[in-house]
Amino acid sequence: MYVCICNAISDRQIQETVAAGATSLGDLQNQLGVATCCGCCAELASSYLSTNPTAAQTTITTQTSIQR
Repeated sequence: MYVCICNAISDRQIQETVAAGATSLGDLQNQLGVATCCGCCAELASSYLSTNPTAAQTTITTQTSIQR
Protein backbone atom coordinates (compact mmCIF):
# COMPACT_ATOMS: atom_id res chain seq x y z
CA MET A 1 0.00 0.00 0.00
CA TYR A 2 1.24 3.48 -0.80
CA VAL A 3 1.64 5.67 2.26
CA CYS A 4 3.19 8.68 0.54
CA ILE A 5 1.48 9.26 -2.79
CA CYS A 6 3.61 12.32 -3.63
CA ASN A 7 6.83 10.29 -3.55
CA ALA A 8 5.42 6.79 -4.22
CA ILE A 9 6.63 5.40 -0.88
CA SER A 10 5.03 2.14 0.21
CA ASP A 11 4.37 0.77 3.67
CA ARG A 12 6.87 -1.99 2.94
CA GLN A 13 9.63 0.55 2.26
CA ILE A 14 8.86 2.32 5.54
CA GLN A 15 8.82 -0.96 7.47
CA GLU A 16 12.18 -1.96 5.99
CA THR A 17 13.70 1.42 6.85
CA VAL A 18 12.41 1.20 10.43
CA ALA A 19 13.76 -2.35 10.72
CA ALA A 20 17.13 -1.05 9.48
CA GLY A 21 17.25 1.46 12.34
CA ALA A 22 15.19 4.56 11.51
CA THR A 23 13.92 6.02 14.78
CA SER A 24 12.24 9.29 13.80
CA LEU A 25 10.18 10.87 11.09
CA GLY A 26 13.29 12.84 10.19
CA ASP A 27 15.10 9.58 9.50
CA LEU A 28 12.28 8.46 7.21
CA GLN A 29 12.26 11.83 5.48
CA ASN A 30 16.02 11.75 4.91
CA GLN A 31 16.18 8.15 3.75
CA LEU A 32 12.94 7.82 1.78
CA GLY A 33 11.58 11.29 1.18
CA VAL A 34 8.30 10.42 2.90
CA ALA A 35 6.28 13.44 4.17
CA THR A 36 8.47 15.97 2.39
CA CYS A 37 5.87 17.40 -0.01
CA CYS A 38 2.33 17.92 1.25
CA GLY A 39 2.86 16.25 4.65
CA CYS A 40 -0.48 14.41 4.64
CA CYS A 41 1.27 11.08 5.25
CA ALA A 42 3.39 12.22 8.22
CA GLU A 43 1.12 10.79 10.90
CA LEU A 44 0.73 7.42 9.17
CA ALA A 45 4.45 7.20 8.40
CA SER A 46 5.22 8.01 12.04
CA SER A 47 2.91 5.25 13.23
CA TYR A 48 5.29 2.69 11.74
CA LEU A 49 7.99 3.92 14.11
CA SER A 50 6.01 2.64 17.11
CA THR A 51 6.71 -0.90 15.90
CA ASN A 52 10.43 -0.26 16.42
CA PRO A 53 11.27 -0.78 20.12
CA THR A 54 14.33 1.48 19.88
CA ALA A 55 12.32 4.47 18.67
CA ALA A 56 12.16 6.70 21.72
CA GLN A 57 10.19 9.66 20.41
CA THR A 58 8.73 10.75 17.12
CA THR A 59 8.91 14.36 16.09
CA ILE A 60 6.82 15.49 13.18
CA THR A 61 8.57 18.12 11.13
CA THR A 62 6.91 18.81 7.83
CA GLN A 63 6.68 21.86 5.69
CA THR A 64 3.35 22.68 4.18
CA SER A 65 2.32 25.70 2.19
CA ILE A 66 -1.02 27.33 2.43
CA GLN A 67 -2.24 28.96 -0.72
CA ARG A 68 -4.80 31.74 -0.48
